[in-house]
Amino acid sequence: MFQIKTFNTIAPEGLERFDQKSYQINKNETPDGIILRSQKLHESDLPASVLAVARARVGTNNIPVKKCTEKGIVVFNTPGANANAVKELVIASLLLAVRPMVKGINWLQQLSGPNVDEQAEAKKAQFAGTELEGKKLGIIGLGAIGAMVANDAYRLGMEVTGYDPYVSVDTAWSISRRIRRANDLKEVLNHCDFITMHVPLNDQTHHLIGEKELLQMKPTTQLLNFARGEVIDTDAVLNAINKNKLAGFTTDFAEEKLLHNKKITVLPHLGASTAEAEVNCAKMAARGLKRFLETGIIKRSVNFPTVEMAFESPYRITVINQNIPNMLGVIASEIAALEVNIDNMVNRGKEDYAYTLVDISEKNPKKISAIIEKLNQLDGIIRVRVIKQQEGEF
Repeated sequence: MFQIKTFNTIAPEGLERFDQKSYQINKNETPDGIILRSQKLHESDLPASVLAVARARVGTNNIPVKKCTEKGIVVFNTPGANANAVKELVIASLLLAVRPMVKGINWLQQLSGPNVDEQAEAKKAQFAGTELEGKKLGIIGLGAIGAMVANDAYRLGMEVTGYDPYVSVDTAWSISRRIRRANDLKEVLNHCDFITMHVPLNDQTHHLIGEKELLQMKPTTQLLNFARGEVIDTDAVLNAINKNKLAGFTTDFAEEKLLHNKKITVLPHLGASTAEAEVNCAKMAARGLKRFLETGIIKRSVNFPTVEMAFESPYRITVINQNIPNMLGVIASEIAALEVNIDNMVNRGKEDYAYTLVDISEKNPKKISAIIEKLNQLDGIIRVRVIKQQEGEF
C-alpha cells in the first residue's frame, strides 16, 4: 500500500488516479510520494520514506531540488499541462496592449442619461488603438508555452521570431516553419515590437532581461513576462519606462513597486488559473508519480534522467547512485555473484547522478533481500528499491 501526502488543493480528477486498493491519501506522516502545487518545502524535513515529489505545475522553485537529489528523491513537474491556459492569457495581454478595452469599459460605466450611445460615439476616439497584424513579436523561450504562443500569434498575422538555444526536438516539430528562428538574443531585442518571456528560472536566466538588454529594445517595445518574475530585472524596467525607453510592461508577477503605473499592467499570477489547467496538471502529476512508484519509470523529472523500460519480469530493482565510472558493471557483478540472472537492464546519467533499472526473474525473497543488502553496501549508492510487478494503466 503506497502512502500519498498532498499539499494545497489538488483537483479530484488527479487524485482519482490513485486507486484505493493500492493507495492511501493523507493517512500518515511517512508518505512514499508527495503531490503539491505552491507549498514551499525548503524549510521542511522530508521523511526518509519519501521516494518522489510531484508538482502540479511547471516550475519547481518551491521544492529543494538539490537536497532531494542528494537524498535520492525524484522530483517531477508537469510541463505543457497548463500551456494552453498561459498561451491564451499571453494572447489576451497582447490584444490589451494595443486596444485599451478595459479603459473604455471603465469609462463607459461612468456615463448616464438616455443618450449614453451618443456620448459613447462622441468620445470613443480617445480609446482608439492599433492592430497586432503585421507587428513583430519576439518570443524568448520556445518550450511548450512559447511554441503555442508563436503559432497562434502567427495565425493572428504577426511576424514572429523565436529565440531558444535549447529548444527540444519535440518542440521544434510543433512550431510552424513560418516562425523565424533567431541565432542570438540581440536579434529579438533589436527588431521586435513585442517581446514575451517563456524561459524557466535558473542561474542562466535570472535577470536575463536587465538594463543592457532593455537599451537594445526600441522605445516603442512592449515587454511581457509570463515565465517567472526573476527572469526580468524590474528595477531596470521601471527605470526604462520612466525614461521613455520602454513603451509598456505586462507581468503576471506582482510587486508593490510595479503598481499604480499607467504603462505597467500587473496580473495576480493568473497564467495557469483555469479549471482545465488545474485538472490537467493534477492528472499529469499523479500519473507521473504513480508510474514511478509502481514501475520505477522516470518521465518529466527535473533532477533525474528519463529512464523507461518495459516491465515484464516478476521483480525490478531500481538504483540511484553517484554518476561514477563502472558503477553499472559493479551493480551487474554483485547481482551475478548471487547467481541471479538479469532479464533486462537500462542506465542513464544526468550530471552527477545516475539511475538504473534492473529486471530479474528471481522470486526467492531471501536472494532479493541479499541483492538489496549488497547494493546498499557499495560506495556511491544513494537509494535502492525493489518493485514487484503489478498490472496498471498509466
